[in-house]
Amino acid sequence: MANPPHGGVLKDLLARDAPRHNELAAEAEKLPAVVLTERQLCDLELILNGGFSPLEGFMNEKDYNGVVENVRLADGALFSMPICLDVSQQTVERLKMKAGARITLRDFRDDRNLAILTIDDVYKPDKQKEAQEVFGGDPEHPAIKFLMESTKEFYVGGKIQAVNRLNHYDYVALRYTPAELRTHFEKLGWARVVAFQTRNPMHRAHRELTVRAARARQANVLIHPVVGLTKPGDIDHFTRVRVYQALMPRYPNGMAVLGLLGLAMRMGGPREAIWHAIIRKNHGATHFIIGRDHAGPGKNSAGKDFYGPYDAQYAVEKYKDELGIEVVEFQMMTYLPDSDEYRPKDQVPAGVKTLDISGTELRRRLKVGAPIPEWFSYPEVVKVLRESNPPRATQGFTIFLTGYQNSGKDAVARALQVTFNEQGGRPVSLLLGETVRHELSAELGFTKEDRDTNIARIAFVAAELTKAGAAVIAAPIAPFDEARKDARDTVERFGSFFLVHVATPLEYCEKTDRRGVYARARRNSIKNFTGVNDPYEAPSDADLTVDCSKQTVRSIVHEIVLMLESQGFLGSS
Repeated sequence: MANPPHGGVLKDLLARDAPRHNELAAEAEKLPAVVLTERQLCDLELILNGGFSPLEGFMNEKDYNGVVENVRLADGALFSMPICLDVSQQTVERLKMKAGARITLRDFRDDRNLAILTIDDVYKPDKQKEAQEVFGGDPEHPAIKFLMESTKEFYVGGKIQAVNRLNHYDYVALRYTPAELRTHFEKLGWARVVAFQTRNPMHRAHRELTVRAARARQANVLIHPVVGLTKPGDIDHFTRVRVYQALMPRYPNGMAVLGLLGLAMRMGGPREAIWHAIIRKNHGATHFIIGRDHAGPGKNSAGKDFYGPYDAQYAVEKYKDELGIEVVEFQMMTYLPDSDEYRPKDQVPAGVKTLDISGTELRRRLKVGAPIPEWFSYPEVVKVLRESNPPRATQGFTIFLTGYQNSGKDAVARALQVTFNEQGGRPVSLLLGETVRHELSAELGFTKEDRDTNIARIAFVAAELTKAGAAVIAAPIAPFDEARKDARDTVERFGSFFLVHVATPLEYCEKTDRRGVYARARRNSIKNFTGVNDPYEAPSDADLTVDCSKQTVRSIVHEIVLMLESQGFLGSS
């Protein structure tokens, strides 16, 4: 029989409210609505299906304060993570939010009504206290940055009635609710289940670890990866799920099941580990593997870990009687080539040869197409990773040229386009400043705001093309540093970005101007002209700096090609 849910009763609001569906759906159409963010949707889904039992809604002020200060809800039940619906003051006023009012919670993706919330209270949280007590207080912590920069100023608490479940279009068969997973375990006759949480691809060491943990406890394995929101920079969940699916046949027949968890992680270390244990208990697990620095975000800019390596394990051990789920310590596994087996590192005799591949080394091998040995990962897993992480010679990239009008950047851009087309291997897209202005930004002027909007549009197009494997050459003036940095961030979500500063001096640009635009700007016939009556902020983060007053276009193109070749994007010239 599966582990009882946290609090004794699974708060499956979807099942509870199904008999009233038509009535609630009709009411939801008439109520004022809050359109939920992606993170709020993740939280709502786990409230609706009972994954966050004993919660039946978003936390009111008493529950919130209890969790922040004492790791407990107002009724004394253990709960470690604030689950709050944040809204702006404008939304509070527009929807006339107050105690007793009812509001619809709506999905931003398809405008479907998902639930009705009856408001207990609307309150302003102490964000500094939440940051300190829940996440440790380091302002660089990603959850604290999100809390301070993205979370709205008010929280709305209250219980929820379910109207519709969230629609998913990916891996639907693997998205078990707690009730469905419990029924699955019962059908299979599983009494002891070891849950394994991950937000990374799995390899042979992970398979060995989970098999050992299950066999030692005469249990089965639930591979329960997070596919909601994880740490920025993590491998996308589509790739990861294909990896898990490729790995599952490697488990002994009937030992393991794969289920996906649409959780929005906070990377909250000890608090998060307790929360994860509660969620797995609600899904029916009896044991939970907790690793070194479980759900920690790593290090801050000073190189200091946000949490100690075993803080998460200590936190869950502290409350293990109340949690009612047994902690399984994550054992670091290592490969012994002489005996062709994996063993826990602390069980390897001194002097025995071992082999390991770090995450950094794995990423390097994927980037350059270097071999990944079968002792580290199964061929079918490597195949999936290579499909999603092609070698750099086939990846897209963006060359972003910035400089004054008539600096030579357009000539360099056109010459680069010809050079890349000659090399072949990937499509090439040219985004000249004047072309973009004519085709995409004709309504924009040359104020700072309009310039920034123009650069944001260029970055969006460049990012999409880069994602599709193209070589993108963008050549706007891009005079403002912040806009260029934002462009880099936009593109680097999908591929590499190289900033080339065409640092041709203003005097030279003006002296060689055959179109007379500088002269017109000097006569004030052209307003907001960069270098004359508008500033240019020279970049300090350029990947390459060139100067057309001292170099030929051919030599500059050669420098850019060499830069790309040195990083594996182009073959030998």
